[in-house]
Amino acid sequence: MAGYRMKFDKKRCIACNACLVHCKVKNKVPAGLSLNRLEAEGPVADEDGKPSAKLKYTNCRHCKKPECVSACPTGAMYKREDGLVLVDLDKCDGCKSCIEACPWTVPVFSEATGKIMKCDFCVDRVDADGIPACVVGCTANALSFVRPE
Repeated sequence: MAGYRMKFDKKRCIACNACLVHCKVKNKVPAGLSLNRLEAEGPVADEDGKPSAKLKYTNCRHCKKPECVSACPTGAMYKREDGLVLVDLDKCDGCKSCIEACPWTVPVFSEATGKIMKCDFCVDRVDADGIPACVVGCTANALSFVRPE
């Protein structure tokens, strides 16, 4: 059974950053931090000589074997039965071990709270049969959310 995942269609993306804004607003992410990233490389010329940019969207991949979970000394990082990798803020001591362990550098440290924040696919929305804020906010429909089969 495949878990939850995010699909990114780079051909549809217009690099408007609406996905980032919707995530920041919904999750009350402090200035200077982001739970997802949209990176543009270029412009470069395509096959026809037209300028284009290579776009890459990154958020938590909710790995099958999340290194952030095994690196967390307090048990604050955990994986739910449905595959979502989450943070229990009551247990988080802000040690940053999960940041160092994540190959995608997805978890971030909030100076304001002294705790870790990370993409959780807007778990409250997912639990209510909704979709993550980044997907809702994507003006070009470049992001889509896939639920387990």
